[in-house]
Amino acid sequence: MDWTAGYASDIEYTTGFYREQSPAWMNLVCLLNGIEPLPLDKPYTYCELGFGRGLTSQLLAASNPHASFYAADFNPAQVAEARQFTEQSGIGNLNLLENSFEELANGKVELPQFDYITLHGIYTWVTAENRANIVRFIGRYLKPGGLVYLSYNAMPGWTQTIPLQRMLVEFADQHPGRSDVQIKGATEFINRMEAADAAYLTQNPGLKVRMDSLKTASPHYLVHEYMHKHWQPLFHADVARDLAEAKMSYAGSADLAFAYPELFVNEKRLNLILEATDPALQETIKDYLLNTAFRRDVFVRGARRMNQLRQAELLGQVTLALSTPRDKVNLKMVMPFGEVTARSDLYNVIFDALSERDLTLAQLCTLPAISGLTIQAAGQIASLLCASGQAVFYFNPEQARDVAPARRLNANLAAQSRYGEDYAALCSPLLGAGLSANYFERLFYMAMQEAPSDPTPGILAQRAWAIMSTSPRRIKMNGEALQSPEENQKALELHAEQFLKATLPYWQRLQIL
Repeated sequence: MDWTAGYASDIEYTTGFYREQSPAWMNLVCLLNGIEPLPLDKPYTYCELGFGRGLTSQLLAASNPHASFYAADFNPAQVAEARQFTEQSGIGNLNLLENSFEELANGKVELPQFDYITLHGIYTWVTAENRANIVRFIGRYLKPGGLVYLSYNAMPGWTQTIPLQRMLVEFADQHPGRSDVQIKGATEFINRMEAADAAYLTQNPGLKVRMDSLKTASPHYLVHEYMHKHWQPLFHADVARDLAEAKMSYAGSADLAFAYPELFVNEKRLNLILEATDPALQETIKDYLLNTAFRRDVFVRGARRMNQLRQAELLGQVTLALSTPRDKVNLKMVMPFGEVTARSDLYNVIFDALSERDLTLAQLCTLPAISGLTIQAAGQIASLLCASGQAVFYFNPEQARDVAPARRLNANLAAQSRYGEDYAALCSPLLGAGLSANYFERLFYMAMQEAPSDPTPGILAQRAWAIMSTSPRRIKMNGEALQSPEENQKALELHAEQFLKATLPYWQRLQIL
């Protein structure tokens, strides 16, 4: 019997942290859309289905030690790896399960009721039967008022690519082997078709991005993006109908800027959307207008609508922190629907204020230079800054936090830098989530463990080189790897100077270090 059900399981999925799966992010989605969020300062329960390598659940569990986390995956290799890493990191509130969706839906494992259930990408990679199992699991285990995050390949944005995926799978079926070898051979065949001027490829210029990714993306990513036998992009309306079987209704998009339609639709398009009274049809119309290829949806089981006063009170308590150095911020912000250019007279005042200290949205509204800013406008500003990666947000700044689990995990994550780029994130107790961290940042995290409390760039670079020199990795300048210890250490000193100036103070504010 094939336990994979057509799912490519011989190659592990890429390791990544997906911020939209965090309880805080889902809560903000609810707030922006006028739905009562769940309390984060009290114990809660969370479950991730199809956790892959486990990094998202590990980061969330370590940064929220007062909550109980569960994560399930049917791939024993991935479960074994995640369990070992979790034990090494001393994360005591994360339970990792090796079970299929059918076993979970049928109650084979004793589980609590959950406040949050999340899935990244899985829903459009599995069989219709397993999609039904996922819905049954949600119906069985999600609490009233609970939230579900579901990201998936969406229609109509994948329309042109469906024949490409089909050819990759059909070719691979005729050339048995490991999935990464199969995708390589199938990609080479597609390239030959392109060289032969195959009409499908030449007459669909929108395929260029997909074709380019076949040549440059990681095989681990490509296998899981294209090689599942039951791969099927879905319309939002169909997903919403599926979830309705578990008494779920759509709360909003985890792409925060979508809470503000005026940013991405003109009056003519808005009228088309508003003519539809059914929420699922409205979202589907938006997808047609934007040719959406990927959705990040949040659903709620029993939406409790807030009045404007309650919404304003809760939005006012959201705290915003600048995550980009003041001299690096950009008024042009790239969103899923295109580029948004912010007002310089408004945003520069906010950038200046946030460069001094973190501010709640209510405090932003009281800045003298922009008096009259409404809390709704402040919410839109926060959404754009967070969506573009120039700011982060958090709730309950006065809450006492146990930072020890996050520090243990961060030390282990940083140590993995010696072996590769699989764990490019660190954990923030203040955010209750993870943050991406590049190689040099993780290298300096390790170096800080043994450096003086107030290191100079030279001392930090020296410690970093002592760690880096034990691996084959070397710094590249103008495309060439630096060979001598002196050259590498000098280059590290430049990176260390920037780290101490900008990154370290930011990390200290977020309790990362």
